[in-house]
Amino acid sequence: MHRIAERFLQRQLEEGLALAAASDVVDLLPLDGPPPTNYIARFSCTGLVRSLSGEIVEANEFVVGIGFHDGYLRAADPSRVLTWLWPRNVYHPNISDRAPFICVGRLVPGTSLVDILYQCFEIITYHKVTMREDDALNKDACAWARQNQHRFPIDPRPLKRRTVGSQVEPTGGPVGQ
Repeated sequence: MHRIAERFLQRQLEEGLALAAASDVVDLLPLDGPPPTNYIARFSCTGLVRSLSGEIVEANEFVVGIGFHDGYLRAADPSRVLTWLWPRNVYHPNISDRAPFICVGRLVPGTSLVDILYQCFEIITYHKVTMREDDALNKDACAWARQNQHRFPIDPRPLKRRTVGSQVEPTGGPVGQ
């Protein structure tokens, strides 16, 4: 492995695990390495699925496979980088209802793992939605989404916990003086 690629992959591991540690929404599991080239990302957030009866209902767990193929820093092939794993009945215009594809938009070479995690989260929670059937992986979900925009985002929580900064400054004496 080339040193540049190895450093890139090591940085992805560190930054991805740091994001997961600061999130109530995503868990990240490296699958190989060191440094890892493949990950499983499990999102515990609200998204939509189509039930067996055809009803669109909320679900709370989604799983995506992420892999950095050889040559990723020169050419990013989204179909090799991202694999939709679960649930198969997910309901979103950017996620295929027939094959394990998820489209996060244009994926440039060297896009970071953290950026990919954010993009997947934004899709699952309907922060990011394709509203054109000619560009959607799931045309039925696209038509439904256009008619139900008032429901978005499905899950308004951020991917990363917000930190609350507070500083206490001395006042010069005990309270009441």
